[in-house]
Amino acid sequence: MDLPAEQPILYTSRLVLRPFVLADVAAVVALAGDRAVAENTLSIPHPYSEAEAEEWINQRPTAWAKQKAINYAITLPDDTLCGSVGLALYPVYNMAELGYWIGRPYWGQGYATEAGAAVVDFGFSALGLNRVNAVYFGDNLASGRVMEKLGMAKEGYRRRQTPKWGVYRDVALCGLLREDWEKGRQP
Repeated sequence: MDLPAEQPILYTSRLVLRPFVLADVAAVVALAGDRAVAENTLSIPHPYSEAEAEEWINQRPTAWAKQKAINYAITLPDDTLCGSVGLALYPVYNMAELGYWIGRPYWGQGYATEAGAAVVDFGFSALGLNRVNAVYFGDNLASGRVMEKLGMAKEGYRRRQTPKWGVYRDVALCGLLREDWEKGRQP
């Protein structure tokens, strides 16, 4: 997997996916730090401090350079931050894991699906991935619908696998293979 030196900006019909910058810290804290957003992610803490957001943003270029992850700020054309989407990369296996969050003011508008599709397309077309995985908490039906719309197959379900805030939660496993992605792109 050969990544370009610079993380490319991706465009969809309504969104711009760009690298995070330090000017995003306050918006990341406000949006991702919302308890309703944080409770449905595997790794976002609550409360979410500015120092944590700044540290995470500062780590993104290194993660890209080391072929560990690609993270995008999901923005409207006026640069309003709506959320994040990215791929954790596993070059040895030629696969990645999709992750995303959308700020509560932007829920229900299809942004996760639109941004997810752009990043999945980038993974298969530009990075030559063979597979994209994703997981979601079993009770987060909205996230399950996003993965379904992306063409991902539900491949398994692990009961009470992951602790989040002291409660073990069920996790649904999804995946999309390159050949299925290619079939979905054909008219």
